[in-house]
Amino acid sequence: MKFAYRFLSVLFLVSATYAGTIDPSTPDSKYVEYGSKFHSIVKICGSYEDGSLFCASASLIDDYNFLTAAHVIKGAVVCFVTVGEQSFPIKTIIINKGFDDSFGVADIAIGYSDKPFGLKSYPPLYENDDEVGKVCSIAGYGLTGTFHTGAHKSDNKRRAGSNTVDSTDKDILLCSPSKRHEKGYTSLEFMIGSGDSGGGLFIDGKLAGINSCVMSVGKSPKSKYNEESGHTRISKFIGWINENKK
Repeated sequence: MKFAYRFLSVLFLVSATYAGTIDPSTPDSKYVEYGSKFHSIVKICGSYEDGSLFCASASLIDDYNFLTAAHVIKGAVVCFVTVGEQSFPIKTIIINKGFDDSFGVADIAIGYSDKPFGLKSYPPLYENDDEVGKVCSIAGYGLTGTFHTGAHKSDNKRRAGSNTVDSTDKDILLCSPSKRHEKGYTSLEFMIGSGDSGGGLFIDGKLAGINSCVMSVGKSPKSKYNEESGHTRISKFIGWINENKK
């Protein structure tokens, strides 16, 4: 069985930020309201060596450090994180040495701000390797739509929803959208879309995954039913994260 996959950064010049695909029978306002609770999930934007612009998501882990997907900032020459209305220039970024643009392989990076982000609290990191079967929350700034339409529009709002960790593969946690009558359905079924890369997957209030990619069998992924999202496992990289925090 051959999987097609795509990373989920978004070109700033196309349509920069709307977040995740949702259950078509659930009001979008509920996802926006839930997303407002995830203050540690922020926007990260900048430019690459070839001059192209990007905008995706990042997960703050303390007053100075954040995590994001390696594919988002690989080759970036300018980078800044936006927290509320304030922008923080980022000069220090470390990409995991294992990242090689291959599906599910070490798609994680850590960045440092010289100026504190100033949130009242930050989520602890999930250190256990028991993620499979756990209900999770997922948040980010990316394209949105429903599980029928796929991710296709934007409005610069952070959204969040819920899912269940189905399984693991290499360095990633896998989730898929369920329908209301299916086993495993959660109250705010949610799947990441383009631009959600670098945002977070949370278990029991702890940051357990970094949004990475969407996969589909034999076709280009659109963040619809019968597709899977991949989230880099924090538990696999907890030592690396602690070693590289400033």
